Amino acid sequence: MTNTNASAKTFRDTRPVAVITGASRGLGLELARDLAEAGWRLVLTARGAEELDRAAAEVTGCTAVTALAGSVVDDDHRAELAHAAAELGGADLLINNASTLAGFDLDGAPMPTLAQFPLVGLLETFEVNVLGPLALTQLLLPQLRLKHGRIINISSDAAVEAYAGWGGYGASKAALDHASAILAQEEQDVTVWSVDPGDMRTRMHAEAFPGEDISDRPLPVSVVPAFRRLLDENPASGRYRAADLLSVEANA
Repeated sequence: MTNTNASAKTFRDTRPVAVITGASRGLGLELARDLAEAGWRLVLTARGAEELDRAAAEVTGCTAVTALAGSVVDDDHRAELAHAAAELGGADLLINNASTLAGFDLDGAPMPTLAQFPLVGLLETFEVNVLGPLALTQLLLPQLRLKHGRIINISSDAAVEAYAGWGGYGASKAALDHASAILAQEEQDVTVWSVDPGDMRTRMHAEAFPGEDISDRPLPVSVVPAFRRLLDENPASGRYRAADLLSVEANA
């Protein structure tokens, strides 16, 4: 029988820990891939267990991964995520990436106008896009404070531009932006970034434009260097556009 106590006392894994929501596909998966290759340990979550398992299996070869399927609006699930991060020594980074367009499956229908928006869908939109991220942040803040950690809240240009049919999504992202700015004022030991990644070729974006060809949009992997730049250079809390970060990088 192997005695693991001695090795436990002499070895302490100091690799940073990131918690990523919406990590089974799109931008969340690309960020998970990049952080795994950089040596980060990961706590990943998404609603679809099958897709999440595939994503976790892909990055497990690079690093330690805990994958927990569930919704950010579920109290018990958020507690599981916080516990998983604590088991790894505490979160250094939280990426609130999970989002919903309308709080329900559009099934090929266009985005609803505010006049037609089902209130149950609007409620779900704000729960997933605003309340869930804030509630998870509350649970992880004790860990993040100790690590002088970072929070990345994924935003959108719809948070600052008025697009017809994007009222629920845009308003929820605007609320998340403002909450991020206030959190940055209140939490001096934590850096809070709100990041607009720009249009991307993702399943969610395709659902927003049913029947349209979105192949001209860049793939999510194309904006990963912008997030890497944030983490490497660690600028002050604030709202950032991936396009601006990539532009500065290209001109450096």
